[in-house]
This record gives sequence, C-alpha cells and structure tokens, in this order.
Amino acid sequence: MGGASVWPYKSTSRNRGLVLLALGVVKVATAEQLRQLVLPGTADVQTVRNVCKDLRSVGLVESVGRTSFTGVSGRPVWRDLWNLTTAGLASAATELGRPVKEIGGTARDAAKAGAPHALAVTDTIDAFRQSPPQPTKPIARRTAPAPPRELPTRPPGLGQLRGWETEVPLPVSGTFTTPARGSLRADAVLTAPEAGVPVLFVEVDNHTEPDAVVARKIESYRRFFQRTTKDQRDRPVPFWQTLWDPSDRDGHPPLALVFAKDDVSPESRMNRMKKIRDLSTACWQGTWHSGIVYDDTVKDGYRDYRGTIPVLATTLAQLRLHGPHGPVWWRYGHPGWETLQDALDNPDDVRAYRHREEQRRTEHAAQREREHQEHEEAESRRKAAAWPCPACGSQVFPDDVWETRPPGSECTDCTTIKKREQQEAGELAAEESAASEEAKKNGLFGFLR
Repeated sequence: MGGASVWPYKSTSRNRGLVLLALGVVKVATAEQLRQLVLPGTADVQTVRNVCKDLRSVGLVESVGRTSFTGVSGRPVWRDLWNLTTAGLASAATELGRPVKEIGGTARDAAKAGAPHALAVTDTIDAFRQSPPQPTKPIARRTAPAPPRELPTRPPGLGQLRGWETEVPLPVSGTFTTPARGSLRADAVLTAPEAGVPVLFVEVDNHTEPDAVVARKIESYRRFFQRTTKDQRDRPVPFWQTLWDPSDRDGHPPLALVFAKDDVSPESRMNRMKKIRDLSTACWQGTWHSGIVYDDTVKDGYRDYRGTIPVLATTLAQLRLHGPHGPVWWRYGHPGWETLQDALDNPDDVRAYRHREEQRRTEHAAQREREHQEHEEAESRRKAAAWPCPACGSQVFPDDVWETRPPGSECTDCTTIKKREQQEAGELAAEESAASEEAKKNGLFGFLR
C-alpha cells in the first residue's frame, strides 16, 4: 500500500483497508462518516483521521474540500472531506474486488464544492447498514487501564458495504460504460441476496429539485427497466438483468426514495412525498382487473404490477433511528408505514387474489359440507321419529308432506282416502234423502198431474 515501511500516524493495515473500501464505495466522506461506516467501535474519530493522514502520506487519499454543520453552540463546525486520488482508486478497487472502471471517479470536484449530496448518500448508506460497533483492541498503558467503554447499540442493518455501489449509470440506450444522452445515474444500488431482498435502487432527496424533476427521475428509471436485449437464445430479456439478478416479484426492481433534509417540517416533507407520488402514479400504480363476482357483497379483483416500479419512500431520520427493517417505509399505493418486507409485498396482486379465491372456494366447499351434514342429521332424526300407519303399515313422519301429524296417526294417503270415502258417502246419503223427500211430497201418482 504505497510501499511505506513506517506509517507516521501509526494506523493499522486493517483500518487502512477498511477506509479505502469505504471510500471506494461512497467516493467522498468526512472522518466521522468513515468511522460510522467501517470503524464504529473505535474510542473516537481520531483513529480514522490518523488512517486518512497515513493514506494521504502515500498519495492514496486527499482532502481538497470542507463541509460544515451547525454545532450545539449555534456556530458552524467545519469538517475535512476525504476522497480518493487516482492511485487510491486502484487500491480501493483491489479492496472491493472490482475493476477500476466500475467504481467511478475520484470525486475531487464534488469534494471541492462541499459535496452536500454525496455526503447525504453516504449518510443514507450508513443508515441502511447500521454497522454494529465492535470493541477494538485496547492500547497498552503504563497507568491504570481505562474502564471498559459501553458501545452504542444500533438496530439491525441491511447489506454489506461491498454490496453497495454509488453513481451507477442506468443507460436508456448505449452501454453501462458509455450511456447515451438522457440516461440517469442511480445515487446508490444495493445488492444483498443474502438478506432475501431484490436489488434495491436508492435516490437521496435533499429538497434541492422541484417535485416534477424527481417524478421525471422515476419515469427515467422505468424507461431503463423497460429496455430489453437478446439473450443467448435470441429471446428478449430486460437489459438490467445483464448486470443484476431478477427476483420472483412482479414488476421492476424497487426504488427507495430517501428524503434526507432534516430542517424541514414534517408537514412540508409529507406534502413533497405526496406530490411526487401523484406526479409518478403511472410508474407505480399498476392496472386493476375485476375478478369473479360471487354476490352483491363480494366484488374482488387484482392489480397487475408488471411493468411498474415499487416506490418506497422514507426519511433519513427514520432510517437512522429504526434501521431499514423498521416500520419506516411508505410504499406508494399502500395505506401507511410498513417494514421493508411488507412494503415490497403486493397484497392486491394476482398471486394474492388467487390465494383469496382459494380461500373462498375452501369456505364455500366447507359451507356446502356443513349444509349437507345438517340435512343428513335432520333426515336421521326424522326417520327415527317415524311410525307405521295403522291402516296400511307404511312409514308416517311427523312432518308428512303438507302438515304436521300427531304420533300414531294414519299416513296422508290413508287419511285422504278415508276423507274422500266419507265425502262420497255423505253426498250419496244426501241424494237419497232428497229423493225420498221428493217421493213423499208427490205421492204415488204425482207424475200424472
């Protein structure tokens, strides 16, 4: 590493490698940011400053710019910015295991200008990673040893530092190394298959651009994701899949919008999120398809997310506090704040619709089975309550045909026959009575009148 046998600031080889690794990813950072990224367990930031000074002594890093923030006293506090030199790029590429041409430039110009956006991207990557502080080897002391330090705790993080890339070209035409005019660069891209998440594209918003410009960036992402190329079998495949692995989720890879500006009101920040949401609806909403209508109360369907981008909004403050796995994500189209896995899910897609359909079919089959069982049980009780008809011996049921019948009574057929016989006998008796009355009235020769 520069061929130096003695490092004037006594930095270790491990720490120098970690700082080069971090600068190879984020390009420009303060010593405090580098400490958070790769050496959060050190007692103070001076360890990282010494690493940077040793690397500067061999021409691998430089400090050509400064940044400031308001301290607790209300006065500005200045910090040196560190970036790689051309020689440092090669060393960082070795630490990352990537070709030099893939890790970008030295960020020298950005550092000279204070690099506000680059520093926000660095803070965002740190908030995603949440590097757990590891205790460092204590320095041998002649005096009494210092009491053990209580290391701060951080929420679970996501991804390894080597899984991050910054300023990644996304060519709508051309190549990744020579993108055509109109292409954009992703602020950061995370590849973390070990965490079970798809490749994640990250845009960091400092409130420096109009809402419409940010919305157009989302549209540019969609144009990039829609671009296709031919595979070895001459079949069309998405161009982005030549560099990153696809996932089993519907739609394009997710895009995380991280709103990094702290000195704005929550209302102002939420209004900006909503305006960008409304201006980019066509990119993330999907197409609704109506499903089967079972009755007046069940009208279901699903949304087709093919060709859409899952857009997940959050704030840097939330990300720092709760980490990427906390309920810090607002997926455009979802009702509220969610964890990352819930935000990546599509609860109203065709997969979920088919699951609901299967549940409904199962419930309807269970209902039919219950009704059949109830009918069988009722029929068994009815048969158990039957008795033989005293007249013909056939079975008689309490609810026989048209009416409820008392136990021991005759069947409906026998009862009907008896009623009809009684009616006919009554009618015949009435006719005979009427004829007898007529005969008495007219006498034997009444017909001669």
